[in-house]
Amino acid sequence: MYKTILNLHSYLAYVILIVLIIAVANALFKTFGAKEYTAKDFRISLFTLILSHIQLLIGLILYFVSPRLALWSELGAGVMGNSLARLYLVEHPLTNIIAVALITIGYSKHKKKLTSGYKLKTLAIFYTIALVLFLSRIPWSTWL
Repeated sequence: MYKTILNLHSYLAYVILIVLIIAVANALFKTFGAKEYTAKDFRISLFTLILSHIQLLIGLILYFVSPRLALWSELGAGVMGNSLARLYLVEHPLTNIIAVALITIGYSKHKKKLTSGYKLKTLAIFYTIALVLFLSRIPWSTWL
């Protein structure tokens, strides 16, 4: 079960990254190009939101079925001294939860804006910060 969830989480991460990059690029290009907000922009941002929440749910399940969780019992606060354990048990989950929260906040805030410029700017800001956070905490050594 662990391997299946791990593979699902890993492969879905590629999809999330691609969709998030598309959403960020779309929002930035339209913001700086002074373009109008369209139904396509809404669908892209909504699809990004849905996929990021699915990934978060799979990640939380993976966290609690992972054999790495036993390191909390073995090392206690010593987890913070082990860089690999800290990445998997603290940094990666916490940073990605914050990134998904930013996507959710950005999506919610953009719906309340009345003009295209503000809608796109809100999406661009929140989704870009979320993308940077995601990229900063991907375990690149095991991912590529």
